[in-house]
Amino acid sequence: MSTSQKRVAFVGLGNMGAQMSIRLLDAGYDVVGFDPADTARAALVAAGGTSAASAPEAVRGADHVILMLPSSRVVEAVLGDDAVLTALTPGAIVVDMSSSEPLSTVELAKAVEKAGAVLVDAPVSGGVAGAQAGKLTIMAGGGEESVAAIADLMAPMGVLTRVGDTGAGHALKSINNLMAAVGLLVTSEGVAIGRRFGLDQELMVSMLNSSSGQNAATDVKFPRFVIPETYNSGFRLELMLKDMRIATGLASAIGVPSPLGERAVEVWAHADKDLGPGADQTEIAKWTYAQ
Repeated sequence: MSTSQKRVAFVGLGNMGAQMSIRLLDAGYDVVGFDPADTARAALVAAGGTSAASAPEAVRGADHVILMLPSSRVVEAVLGDDAVLTALTPGAIVVDMSSSEPLSTVELAKAVEKAGAVLVDAPVSGGVAGAQAGKLTIMAGGGEESVAAIADLMAPMGVLTRVGDTGAGHALKSINNLMAAVGLLVTSEGVAIGRRFGLDQELMVSMLNSSSGQNAATDVKFPRFVIPETYNSGFRLELMLKDMRIATGLASAIGVPSPLGERAVEVWAHADKDLGPGADQTEIAKWTYAQ
């Protein structure tokens, strides 16, 4: 079957899903998408895709199903819907590219298997810019054959790496975001200290990037979003907090102490409460400066 004949159902057309679906359209895939937002569905149609009125409608007849949803709760609602499961094409591969809870993923894979399909978890790192450029890091959990079977599908969106069995992708993504959040928080605190002492923040960040304190926050987030005060990285603070809690929750469930991670969750939760819904992750710096 040629690429242009392959039908892909894409459920979740938000900031990331919109860009990822466009990459698939540009690669020649027939993309049928669903999102509760009328504007998101309209944007997909404008890009050359097809809008579905519901998730079951999008899934019906698809060779692959991609989920890019805000939380495990939403993923569970979609894959827990009998209408969705019965609409799955026998042998189809469902790819959950959301940042979901790994233990939930393991259970959902069983339900998908009973429906005659396969679930692969393949969350991503790289943000909206990475999605637009097709340069996402894709961390896949699942059987070797199943992950290999989605390699061509993932290629327009980024670099796919199998990191382990079912749930492994979601586990690694949550760990990555916990580490990224801690790095962004400590960078915000460090720069706040320097600012209060009288140092120039742009100079500080430049020097940190040639020193041992360099990290993703000093290298990307501060120069692009904090120093210019745009705070528009495209990833909401509440979603970062959700991923952090997935990682610390997993640590607790398997008996691994995570005192720094748990303390970071407390601080991010405080910032989330103060900043309110819709705040960008990089606004943690602005919030820190104001303390």
